[in-house]
Amino acid sequence: MKYKQNDIEKVVEAFMLTSKPNDRSASFDYCYNYFRTSTSKDLLINMEKSCLAIGFYLASWGMLRGSSFLLGKSAKYYEPLIIYIANQDKTLWEIDVQDYSDENIEKLITIYKDIKNILIKGNNAHLTLVTKVMLGVFGFVPAYDRFFKNTFGEVFKNRCAFTSFNKNSLLCLRDFYGSNQEILKKLSSENSTINFITGEKNILNYPRIKIIDMYGVAKG
Repeated sequence: MKYKQNDIEKVVEAFMLTSKPNDRSASFDYCYNYFRTSTSKDLLINMEKSCLAIGFYLASWGMLRGSSFLLGKSAKYYEPLIIYIANQDKTLWEIDVQDYSDENIEKLITIYKDIKNILIKGNNAHLTLVTKVMLGVFGFVPAYDRFFKNTFGEVFKNRCAFTSFNKNSLLCLRDFYGSNQEILKKLSSENSTINFITGEKNILNYPRIKIIDMYGVAKG
């Protein structure tokens, strides 16, 4: 229980209060719901909708601001990414933090590299962007953004700073889950994503790694 935190429920529940249908945080819900429930065929037939789904999520989550190279791209830029996602086995969506075996960790690292190669041109930064894509589409890793790194860099101190997407950082997340699994399972089972049409929370339960992401962002 080395990494047990006593404020997870309080921090996450406070964050949940900001997750309303029209709020920025709900952009994750709509993106994740879309890719989690769509078939590969649907993603390709509805290519424009698929590109807009990922594009708006990234814009809403700060990836199209400032000097981001994505500011110069249209929604069609994401078409190769959608083709890649559509060709992935649906079992990938079943991976959550409790499933971070050595085999699955290698899968996650491969997917990270693949998405990086698809999206990133030149020397543009990739860690936050690619992990946000992986979170919004698959829901199996957190977004390694500034707030998340602030929180978990402190939790793990010299062991992991979350400045690279690698096996060590994923093992740290697995250990964090092991130390806090009871409350993380509870929060995951009690909270679900928002239905875009009805505005009600009744689509999919948040993955446990998404609860960890919420904690990291809210506390950071």
